[in-house]
Amino acid sequence: MNLLFPHSASPREKLQSRLFSLAAVFLFLNSIVLMFSTAVRMHTWIADLKWQHWIGFAVWLAGYSLVYRRSNKVLPDHDPYLLPIIGLLTGWGLLEIFRLDPGLGFRQTIWLAICLVLVFVVMQFCQLLPILKKYKYVWLISGLVLTVLTFFFGTYPGGVGPHLWLGCCGVYVQPSEFLKILLVVYLAAYLADSMAMHFRFIKLIAPTFLLVGMALLVLVAQRDLGTASLFILIYTLIVYLATGKRRILLVSFAAMVVALVVGYLVFDVIKLRVDAWINPWLDPSGRSYQIVQSIMAVANGRLFGRGLGLGSPGTVPVAQSDFIFSSISEEFGLAGAIAVVILLCVFIVRGFNIALHAANNFQRFLAAGVTAFLASQSLLILGGTVRIFPLTGVTFPFVSYGGSSLLTAFFSALLLLMISNQSEDQPAAIANSRAYLLIGSIYLAGFCLVALAVGWWSVVRSDALLTRSDNPRRVISDRYVLRGEILDRNNNILAESQGTKGDYQRVLLYPDLSATVGYSNPDYGQTGIEASMDPYLRGIEGNTPSAYLISRELYGQYPEGLDIRLSLDLTLQTTADELMLGKTGGLIVMNASNGEVLAMSNTPTFDANQLNEQWSTWMADESAPLLNRVTLGQYPAGSATSIFILAHYLALNDLSEVVPSFKLTLVPGKSSSCAISPGSDPGWQQLIASGCNNAVLDLTREMIPSDVVTLYSDLGLTSQPEIQTESVEPADFKAVNHMSELFLTDAVRVSPLQMAVAAAEVTNGGKVVKPTLVLAYQAPGGIWTLISNENNGEIVPDLDTKAAVNLLQDGDSPVWSTTAEVVDNEKTVSWYVAGTPSDWQGVPIVIVVALEDASPEQAISIGQALFDDLLTH
Repeated sequence: MNLLFPHSASPREKLQSRLFSLAAVFLFLNSIVLMFSTAVRMHTWIADLKWQHWIGFAVWLAGYSLVYRRSNKVLPDHDPYLLPIIGLLTGWGLLEIFRLDPGLGFRQTIWLAICLVLVFVVMQFCQLLPILKKYKYVWLISGLVLTVLTFFFGTYPGGVGPHLWLGCCGVYVQPSEFLKILLVVYLAAYLADSMAMHFRFIKLIAPTFLLVGMALLVLVAQRDLGTASLFILIYTLIVYLATGKRRILLVSFAAMVVALVVGYLVFDVIKLRVDAWINPWLDPSGRSYQIVQSIMAVANGRLFGRGLGLGSPGTVPVAQSDFIFSSISEEFGLAGAIAVVILLCVFIVRGFNIALHAANNFQRFLAAGVTAFLASQSLLILGGTVRIFPLTGVTFPFVSYGGSSLLTAFFSALLLLMISNQSEDQPAAIANSRAYLLIGSIYLAGFCLVALAVGWWSVVRSDALLTRSDNPRRVISDRYVLRGEILDRNNNILAESQGTKGDYQRVLLYPDLSATVGYSNPDYGQTGIEASMDPYLRGIEGNTPSAYLISRELYGQYPEGLDIRLSLDLTLQTTADELMLGKTGGLIVMNASNGEVLAMSNTPTFDANQLNEQWSTWMADESAPLLNRVTLGQYPAGSATSIFILAHYLALNDLSEVVPSFKLTLVPGKSSSCAISPGSDPGWQQLIASGCNNAVLDLTREMIPSDVVTLYSDLGLTSQPEIQTESVEPADFKAVNHMSELFLTDAVRVSPLQMAVAAAEVTNGGKVVKPTLVLAYQAPGGIWTLISNENNGEIVPDLDTKAAVNLLQDGDSPVWSTTAEVVDNEKTVSWYVAGTPSDWQGVPIVIVVALEDASPEQAISIGQALFDDLLTH
């Protein structure tokens, strides 16, 4: 690279040459990375290589080499840091634009070539600064006229949007961009002339206030509120630097606060941006989508980024313009973001240093104004990207896509270069530099705050943000990396990724399990086991740290996902689903000794493979097919809890030989009749198994409601089960005045899963049971590794489960059972709760069926058919 930027005898030129060489090497290496990025993402050399950006790099290298040589010739004493900083920022942005959209990259390359040619030509025009000063009113009024013309001839290059551009035939300019630098030129020239006349402060700023006010009115009428905000900042800072009057800062700050409040109340666009800034999480998929996705992009970059071409910055709307800093942060990480901040900080220091050493007031104010303009615009957009400020919609100078922005930034930089053409020993021409030091310090503090914010999102908050269901990068990764398979306990595949690399699609092979297995969908996020086991299915958990680190840092992707094995038995699941067909409710079959769920049936259900086509229909369906009724349904328990009451009673008392009547009215309007007929001359077993409420109430005659609530709490009916899918938060028990209300009303509401856990504890001899749906994962190398599901072995107090089970067993059948029928808001809920002894065939089983608007006989029929199926296999 030194062949293009040869060393010279001047220390300035040596320093500039080395800095240019470093910038060129950095861009060259990243051009190579971008060229192979598709191959790296696809893990194959067969993939097409990207080449378009090399044209941009070649134009950048040739153009800057010419500008570098010309600057050394016509501006031998110019600042050696400016061109390398501008060159690196421009080239960095150009590569990122090519990465996002090659078409826009070519357009930006053309604009860059135009800018470099103009700098090359105009650089030798030594009368530029005097002409700018002499015709200050002409320049500002011309900029205002062009901006006003957008009201009549304005257009939007993208088709739909604010009409802030002029042009045709594919070439457009935004006059408000030029108006920024013309404002700086006007203020610098006017204040330089007026300061020499020693005008009083009010007389000094009155004409400037009038013209700037006119410009602001035009911008507000255009709804170009970001540029309007920038105008206020530029005006305030230049006037303060020229006068040293701190009250101008206070007055302008108060004016901006008032303008923000008024704008919030008047303009929808400001209200939207402020709301999204204050709390973007209220509507992350709607009005706050841009800022939320920007923050996620920063979080995805972590420390060193995904690598150029390997991130997903395109998920952020307008990434090539307003949010290009988030693109850089995602693909270069915190390190890249800090590098950008350091470049800007050095630029600010050099800019204000140029102003302090300028030859006269005009050049001093102009240099300070240009520095403040570029620094303010950079700080506003970087701060908006990481949620320090509300979004303003301005561009990132030198980096963002846009011809008008690039022309304005390059012209501003050219002015700084020309003003900086002073000898090294040139003393500062201003005695009082405190205003410059104050403003420079504020900018440096602002950019340090940006760096801290990037660190907050990319390090501290990264894990929490990237695991959000509305993070599209996870789904994009799933298109390129195989997600682990989901298998049943017999290794039948339930869910897998199908297709080719770059187009993998998640497919559920047994759709009836959609409510349990869930889905991983780019539009609707994740649910069920797909969500809870995502770290294993995505390869984050279960892989070695080195394998995970290599995959993330080398490919910018997660490693290949790991298969998981569920406790579900597909054969039993199919039988359960066939029995539940046409019903509404939930069914669960559980191993009572270890909590393994063998079947979980929900009806009606949905097909996770058709989410995109049927989502709206399912959401509007009153039968709620998306609901997992087993884990999320809440049904009145009624006398379905009679087995628990019986076990508790037998632990404290002997069962009375006097059998209560099975017909008795205890609550006005409510009958305590049985769910099914207990037959003639029934005993305790028939009454409880038949769901006769008065039999249960007889057992509670010496209890108070709080005793029953304590029992339910010990059994887990008042807590949320820990299981690898969404489960219901426990409902609060309603206040009751009479024990009968616990069994005849909806005072106690539980899910079938909660009921199954409690029933398993009865069958399991009173030992606490923790339910599980996932048994193991297949580690690299094919080794199946168990996922711990330790039950703590605690015993539920005051339960004689053995006596209760023996009592409820009917004849030769090993199964104990009870049923119930409860009216819930004019909807009937029928329960069947049953289990086997703890030593039954080595695998004690419990079955819970809850049906809506169906008879208890139907629930009993389904449960008994399942037991028959288990007995025959």
